[in-house]
Amino acid sequence: MSSETLTSSEYIRHHLQNLTCNLQQGHFHCAHTAEEAKSMGFWALNVDTLLSSFVLGLLFLFFFSRVAKRPMPGAPRGMQNFVEWVVEFIDSSVNSSFSAKNNLVAPLALTVFMWIFLMNFMDLVPIDWIPLLAAKLGVGHFKAVSTTDPNATFGMAISVFFIVLYYSIKVKGLGGFAAELTLQPFGKFGVPANLFLEIVNLIAKPISLALRLFGNMYAGEMIFILIAIMGGTWAGFTLGNATLFGSQILLSLGWGIFHILIVTLQAFIFMTLTIVYLDMAHQKHH
Repeated sequence: MSSETLTSSEYIRHHLQNLTCNLQQGHFHCAHTAEEAKSMGFWALNVDTLLSSFVLGLLFLFFFSRVAKRPMPGAPRGMQNFVEWVVEFIDSSVNSSFSAKNNLVAPLALTVFMWIFLMNFMDLVPIDWIPLLAAKLGVGHFKAVSTTDPNATFGMAISVFFIVLYYSIKVKGLGGFAAELTLQPFGKFGVPANLFLEIVNLIAKPISLALRLFGNMYAGEMIFILIAIMGGTWAGFTLGNATLFGSQILLSLGWGIFHILIVTLQAFIFMTLTIVYLDMAHQKHH
């Protein structure tokens, strides 16, 4: 979809709208506008989010499992070198932040980091390429960056939250977990205040995980869209104003290079907080 055939506001809405579909009278129907998508209700699916995240998850599993099954002898190189570097990095992060013993934590941290990194990395694909490809296939909207959809970030955060709850009860017992919620930090004489503060603290964990990732990636996507609009506007200027168009290219390149840091950092923060929350779940308070 070209910014030359749309107004700026239409261009922004087009790139920020998900491919939202649901079943209506036995037929799969997709929304054409944001208002139509909203009217579909809770059971509507953001098909682009599901498809992108699923494909990227399979991509991660394929390459990492292939390297694990067919390691090359001698000094690692290529894909094996990258995979070994990532695994060592994750292992180091787990060892420094997780004090208990649980064989699930390292694989979970690796999956969280790589999956979120790949979903974030889609933000570096030129903003119009995937929507143009989708349009050629007859699809009106397609957001390739799954982490700009709060449904995806909240889905991952809530999954981590339930894992944390599971291990909190498994390690401490139901009574120990209940005591942790009711007796900290003010002791047995402050049970109502303790319970309120601990529940707020517990619920804040998945909310902060989801909103931090969504907010940063959504803002980054919005900046790329605004830069694309500037380029579309300046492209119509005369050659005498070619420096403006060159400035737009440099601006896009500069933000893209800086965004590589954001893409990686957001995946790292989500992974690190997951490890820290699981470490807290394994700690017994006396």
